[in-house]
Parts: sequence; C-alpha cells; structure tokens
Amino acid sequence: MRLGGWSRQGYAWTLVQPQDPATARTLARHPRPLGGDTARNLPAPAVSLTDMVLNNAEDSRQKLQIGRKPDWLRARVPGGEGYLRLKGIIDEHRLHTVCQEASCPNMGECWSRGSATIMILGDTCTRSCGFCNVKTGRPATLDTDEPRRVAESLRLMALKHVVITSVNRDELPDGGAAIWAETIHRVHEACPGMSVEVLVGDFCGDEKAIQVVCDARPEIISHNMETVKRMHPAVRPQARYERSLAVLGQFKSGGLVTKTGIMVGIGEHDDEVLQLMDDVQAASRADILTVGQYLQPTRNHLPIDRWVHPDQFAMYKRQALERGFRVCESGPLVRSSYHADDQAATLAGFRH
Repeated sequence: MRLGGWSRQGYAWTLVQPQDPATARTLARHPRPLGGDTARNLPAPAVSLTDMVLNNAEDSRQKLQIGRKPDWLRARVPGGEGYLRLKGIIDEHRLHTVCQEASCPNMGECWSRGSATIMILGDTCTRSCGFCNVKTGRPATLDTDEPRRVAESLRLMALKHVVITSVNRDELPDGGAAIWAETIHRVHEACPGMSVEVLVGDFCGDEKAIQVVCDARPEIISHNMETVKRMHPAVRPQARYERSLAVLGQFKSGGLVTKTGIMVGIGEHDDEVLQLMDDVQAASRADILTVGQYLQPTRNHLPIDRWVHPDQFAMYKRQALERGFRVCESGPLVRSSYHADDQAATLAGFRH
C-alpha cells in the first residue's frame, strides 16, 4: 500500500496522494519538512537552472567552472594582531560569525579595524537560498544561554560596533524573536560604548515577532532584499519580495535607522536594480543601501552571471543617493556589514 508523501523524480518533487485516511491526516498536519528541498511548494520559477544541474554519477560527471575573478576583485589576506585577538575570543566562546560561515572577503579588514558580525541562533538555517554558504537543515536545539554568552564575549572584544545576524529559524513559533531581543538588551547592558546593528530575516512576515526585535531598539536594523523581484524564485525560494518590503516598512515606522542590501552579478538587469531602489524607498524610506558583487561559494550554488565593473557600482551609488538613501556602500567587495561602524556613527546618533 502506498502511504503517500513526497516522491522525487530526478530533480523534481511531486505529491503522492495517500491511500488511507490516517496518513492523509498526518500529511495535512505536516505537509513538508522545514529546510532542505525548497522548491516543493512553489510555482514554476521565472529562472530555470535545468541546464546547470551537476551530474555526479561516476560515468557522467559535469562541472560548472567558476570563472577567473577580474583584477579589481582582490581581498586582503586575514591577519594581524587585531584579527588574531578577535579570532581567539570567538573560538574560545564558541561563537558563530557570518564572516566565517559565508566566506566574507572582507573578514581580515573588518576584524582588524574592530568590527565583526556575530551569528546567533546556531549555525543551521531552515532555508536554503541559492547564493548562501550557511548550511541548511533542521536545527537540533535552541541555545537559550546564547544571549548571555554573546554579550560577555563582546564585552571582552571591546569593539566599536557589532553587527549581529542569524540563521532563519522558521521552526520556532516566533522565529527566534525573543532570543533576538534578549541578545540586544544584554549587549547594550554589557557594552555601553558599542553600537549594535542587527541583520534579521523576515520572520515569515509575523508583525508581532518583528515588533519584539524593533522594541529592543538596536542602533541600526537591517533586512536584506538580496536581489531583484524577478530573481527571487531562484535566489530566495522561501522568501517573498513584497514581504521583505513590508518588513523594512515596519522597521522605519518604528523610528529605527533602516538598512538593506543586494547582490549584483547573479542575473539581474540594471533597470531592475533601479526599480528595487524605488520599491524600497516607496515602502520604507530606508536610510542605508549596500550593493556588492555576488561571489559563487561553491559549484553547487547559483552561477555568476557577470562581473560588475567598479564604474557600474559607482553608478548604483549615485542613483541610490538621488533616490533618497542617505548612505550607499557600493563596490565589488561590499557586503552587508562593510563599514557598518562608520554608518552607525553617521546615522544612528552614536559617537565613539
């Protein structure tokens, strides 16, 4: 007897209807597991990756070659006294950083100048975006001691500015909002001379959960759009373009300094980038925009469509400022937290 569930045919998933009522009731309560395969419940994507799938069979291997980086994409090798001191504290206190998890090219520069991006709520994300190098799955536990440990570690680091981000925890009723709020409060108490910036997910659009984080009053609050509307089905299959705009709008309505970031070179067109800027300003009048080159973490991630020239990044910055953003960091190696300490000092009314 077929019990029903999800059946995989090659790289496509189809729902097999159950034959008995008990199994039908179970599947109605639990239609799909969290994390893992992201395309089960989605409409047909606007971008097809069919021709880019890797075939790892022994007798028929294919490889997607990651092209040679242009001369303007050169990052400094991590090192130096400041970098090593920060790395030692992070390792000792078992902290996760997005700098390491996402293979950020600016890790050496930021850590040396006293700025770091801590990742809370574990190291396993319930989503699996096509660009991201953070591992995907169902997290095993929720570390309720993490806010205290993060605050104590940051006190020892004596940073000027910290960016705190997290994996998505869609399996939690509040998406981790309570842990977020406690972390912000504890860091403010332990590190009164440090400005706090948070980069959060969309909390599945739960306005109550979003407000819990807003009420903790970080100096800057950020949620990344990541890419243009057309590219969302491939790049962020478990997110929604309009939902992210609404999240930014709720941040701004709470009187917070609001920030977002996008990647280019992943398949978007320039007119779509400018339209995204207009959409963000219409929805939230966000203060800060970051624009950086997409870098393919592994051959199993979305391929690079183009290397965007520095002159093009300069154009994005001009256009962003003309459209109402107060600060725009735009360049090949720019990431969400790049020069975040300077942004905090300029916009958040925080002086070091």
